[in-house]
Amino acid sequence: MARRTWDPPGPYDLGRTLGVLARGPGDPAYRVTEDGSVWRASRTPAGPGTLRATARDGRVEAEAWGPGADWLLDGLPALLGAEDEPAAFVPLPRHRLLREAHRRHPGLRLARTGLVLESLIPAILEQKVTSDEAYRAWRLLLTRHGEPAPGPAPHGMRVMPDARGWALIPSWEWHKAGVDGRRAATVVRAARVAARLEEAATMDATAAAARLRAVPGIGPWTAAETLQRSNGAADAVTVGDLHLPSIVSYALTGARGGDDAAMLQLLSPYEGHRHRACRVIAAAGITPPRRGPRFPVGDIRSL
Repeated sequence: MARRTWDPPGPYDLGRTLGVLARGPGDPAYRVTEDGSVWRASRTPAGPGTLRATARDGRVEAEAWGPGADWLLDGLPALLGAEDEPAAFVPLPRHRLLREAHRRHPGLRLARTGLVLESLIPAILEQKVTSDEAYRAWRLLLTRHGEPAPGPAPHGMRVMPDARGWALIPSWEWHKAGVDGRRAATVVRAARVAARLEEAATMDATAAAARLRAVPGIGPWTAAETLQRSNGAADAVTVGDLHLPSIVSYALTGARGGDDAAMLQLLSPYEGHRHRACRVIAAAGITPPRRGPRFPVGDIRSL
């Protein structure tokens, strides 16, 4: 076991900062225990590792286990948002809901994991399906093809497979997890060029997005969802999302509906921090009231 502490320079919310890394309430690679500690199981360049972070007395204390322990602790400040610049974001007076949400959540920072594949693969699984379907697939694939998290991790925590492990998952295992052939093929293509994709973690947002989108099956939505987490990209706004344009429109204007073009126009005053604006809106739970049926949950496993 290795230890490290980090002193935030101001108000800090560990749960909200790292919560975006969880893929559903049953994510085998992410757990929050009763004492508020956040546990993460990661596949680092040095091997599998488990990290536990706890906010205590104004600082964050972290412990790590496994071959990847030192790598995880070296990257702890970046993971917790030390490289983020939240003070540069100032909501406009006319966006009252956003201003109030920003005031209520001063400790929200953008995490930077430095691990591309870790965020890319679950983002691919989330393409064109409901969150519940994607979370189930991620849970089943890690449970069956991952490995136990090192150290005293909570029961059931798993480290995702390495790139070769993802590429070798047979077609029937993808089917059992409810993942169609298109998404499975995209994961395999990404796994085969994993080393090149991991380089995107050190690139600027534009170059990093271009590197990811060079893989067939990875578009703007998937690239943005990945870089928000791997690079802490404050301006990587998600386009092509079913719900986000309506949520942003409702939060900033009180109106329902809207498309990507309208959303980007509304967010244009926050150029450089458009993703941050969306995170603040999400943290406040600002969503338009539902008026239609929920999107049906599919399951291809019985086909």
